[in-house]
Amino acid sequence: MCAYTVSSDTLFYLIVLILYIINFTVTFSVNNNMVTIEVLTGSNFKKWKEDIDFAMEMADVDLSLVSDKPRDFIVASTEDEKLVQAAWMKSNHICLLSMRRSILDHLKSGMPTDYTAK
Repeated sequence: MCAYTVSSDTLFYLIVLILYIINFTVTFSVNNNMVTIEVLTGSNFKKWKEDIDFAMEMADVDLSLVSDKPRDFIVASTEDEKLVQAAWMKSNHICLLSMRRSILDHLKSGMPTDYTAK
């Protein structure tokens, strides 16, 4: 059996690092792959956006990120148009939930409520 001596400062910094990793990432499984999204803190937008794009594509719900919102239903809408609209709305909802879940609370307060994921 090996015994290691670690200074209290080193132990403290390791605990802080572990807590940082736990509190500032969102991890979930998509198609048996672990996907981690770094929490948006205000200074890491580029990394956060890459994480969101990757995670949503892996989950196959990125339709609302890669295409514009389809026009609203009208009486003459075809079944295909209705299916596209429904798929886009579901994609947008899931993407927005994932985004909101990975943003610090103080940044969420300024977010509008009527927006799309794109």
